[in-house]
Amino acid sequence: MSQYKGIILAGGTGSRLHPITLGVSKQLLPVYDKPLIYYPLSVLMLSGINEILIITTEQDLASFKNLLGDGSQFGVSIAYTIQPQPKGIPEAFILAEDFIGNDNCCLILGDNLFYGQYFTDKLKKAMDRDNGATVFCHHVTDPERFGVVSLDNKRQVVSIEEKPSKPISNYAVTGIYFCDKQAVEYAKGLKPSSRGELEITDVLKCYLDNGQLSAEILGRGFAWLDTGTHDSLIKAGQFVQTIEARQGLKIACLEEIAYRNNWISLSQLEAQYQLFKHASYGEYLMKIISEES
Repeated sequence: MSQYKGIILAGGTGSRLHPITLGVSKQLLPVYDKPLIYYPLSVLMLSGINEILIITTEQDLASFKNLLGDGSQFGVSIAYTIQPQPKGIPEAFILAEDFIGNDNCCLILGDNLFYGQYFTDKLKKAMDRDNGATVFCHHVTDPERFGVVSLDNKRQVVSIEEKPSKPISNYAVTGIYFCDKQAVEYAKGLKPSSRGELEITDVLKCYLDNGQLSAEILGRGFAWLDTGTHDSLIKAGQFVQTIEARQGLKIACLEEIAYRNNWISLSQLEAQYQLFKHASYGEYLMKIISEES
């Protein structure tokens, strides 16, 4: 299996969330008890990826570093780079060219939240593919808002379109993209669309044209939440609160994932507890520590 590196695209202005995001990055806003960026970061960690690049704006860089540092408290290595202006999702591959090197990568959008059974298995399945790209698709009622794929009876990708007026299916492409290193050159070869941005769908079409685009379907009962509007942001927080209260298990607890991955020791977990011991997040860490002691 090829080496994978993780990229979180956490730039942009968050204009749909103004005035909240005039002073803080969208990806630093709370979704219940954790900053939004914890959720995509947890996806990379669940995949087993521990080399991560966060792409953000110059004004938000210091805040991300204050929150996450170098990632060592989570058993990962976090680097940062600046996106001067948002020019579309594929720009992430170009900005991350040196970071990617000759490895494969997983690009995840910083404002997407995923939750569902067997998710880790699907992530690992995508990582088992050494070549090409894998998208994660979810059945939606409003596919015209997304990139949309059509699949044959073997669930192989037949075509892909960006925000079609007449969608060919209800399967929307979510904000996780597993790609080999060809993604960088494909992105460099793109021209801006009518929206003035590079389109991720055009990168994926390059893979499809070469017979190298695979799809993983996120089935019934799986939650894929966007947090780009005030309503969707509060709904995401309510969803996380409901699940955590019902199960007694946290979604996107980075320390727990790191400990389960054997990336940090029990003493490192205890050190993180000391930081959060006055919050419910800390109480959850103590619960894990008590079970392991």
